[in-house]
Amino acid sequence: MMYRYLANRSFLRLLFIVNLLGAVYGYIWYLPQLKITEPRYWLFVPDSPTAILFFVFVLMAWLAKKHWPLMEALAFVCLVKYGLWAVGMNVAYMINLGYLDMMSLMLLCSHGLMAVQGLLYAPFYRIKFEHFAIAAIWVLHNDVIDYLFGQMPIYGGLDQYITTIGYCTFWLTIFVLWTVYEKTLKKDAFKLEFPHEA
Repeated sequence: MMYRYLANRSFLRLLFIVNLLGAVYGYIWYLPQLKITEPRYWLFVPDSPTAILFFVFVLMAWLAKKHWPLMEALAFVCLVKYGLWAVGMNVAYMINLGYLDMMSLMLLCSHGLMAVQGLLYAPFYRIKFEHFAIAAIWVLHNDVIDYLFGQMPIYGGLDQYITTIGYCTFWLTIFVLWTVYEKTLKKDAFKLEFPHEA
């Protein structure tokens, strides 16, 4: 029943609009950090809005009754990875603050939903190993840029824990890649077709 609604074209259009607006808001949110970032790192700083943008491209393809497997791989990996990462970071940020922060709660919820939508659409992806490999290189390279070149998103007060955050992020990346492999590339992975593909 749930998957019938997920595959509904009206719902996909709504999701497209919501995600497009979310990506735009995300890039605006990152503007202060981008202003103090060397241009060569710009592509690798706004991780969450870029993940959402990948999914916007996926939705565009689905609405055109097509698949874009590379974008599906990038969207799935990045939505889950950066969705979960931001949930963890905002929880850590509020613990460090010692009180509930409304902006952090909003970011926690929106990023949690990023990860959820990435997982919910897993049966519809048509990812092959080469697409998975490119997505894996993308996120692992991003980890290098964030933690070896110091481009991690700015969370006031958490800079002192950068080593721990980097270590946990690496293992989060491995966990997400394993999850994506299990959900899309294993022979017995659960698959669904959109109504127009049946």
